[in-house]
Amino acid sequence: MIHLTLAVAEESIQRRAVLYDKEGDAHFDTISAFIKTVRGSDPDAALYWLARMVYAGEDPRFILRRLLILAGEDVGLADPNAVVVVNACAEAFDRVGMPEGRYPLAQATLYLATCPKSNSVMGFFDALSLVEQEREGEVPNPLKDANRDKKGFGHGAGYLYPHAYRDHWVEQQYLPRRLQGQVFYQPSNQGYEAQIQTQVAQRREAQLAAMVEGMGLDGPEALTFSPTDSAQERWLQRTLNQTGGLA
Repeated sequence: MIHLTLAVAEESIQRRAVLYDKEGDAHFDTISAFIKTVRGSDPDAALYWLARMVYAGEDPRFILRRLLILAGEDVGLADPNAVVVVNACAEAFDRVGMPEGRYPLAQATLYLATCPKSNSVMGFFDALSLVEQEREGEVPNPLKDANRDKKGFGHGAGYLYPHAYRDHWVEQQYLPRRLQGQVFYQPSNQGYEAQIQTQVAQRREAQLAAMVEGMGLDGPEALTFSPTDSAQERWLQRTLNQTGGLA
């Protein structure tokens, strides 16, 4: 009777055994550690967990898909090039294959681990949650298609063409009246996003001022100036806090 020990098995394949079951806990725990490490901006630990997965035979395309998701979820506008770089690395991997494909795989990992982070794109899910609650909402008249019903229903009337104004922007409302003042996007102060944080706050302030003065998508009659208008009150307070903090 011949007994095969782990040491004998390792020696026979000239490769050290690693606890890694692609359908078990080790698989999910390792990719979780990898993603959390990249999100946490630790390039050394990121390379370690990447090496663990590659050594164990994980599909590199699976890793690259997860990195693409991370580029949108955890980097976002802090570095808009992150998704471009990772996607280019994924395409490079498809072109060269293994083992040379480990270079673009490691490059994508290091790029994401060392770039600034922002999860402001999560504001989309706040908007999605609101849409799921209201299900249907009327499109404001100025935003409707004027090519079909402009004469009969006045669709598109009151729309201000941004390119006709300085800086190609004008203080008008684009949300339905009941949602004016609602905020979904909260820019961070990281990387590229820090450059647009002030602009976003200033434009929201200008929209607020225009609304108070009577400029709204639905016209002055659609506005409520009562202090009991909680939406406008929240928007006013938030905008003043944002612009004050950026001054």
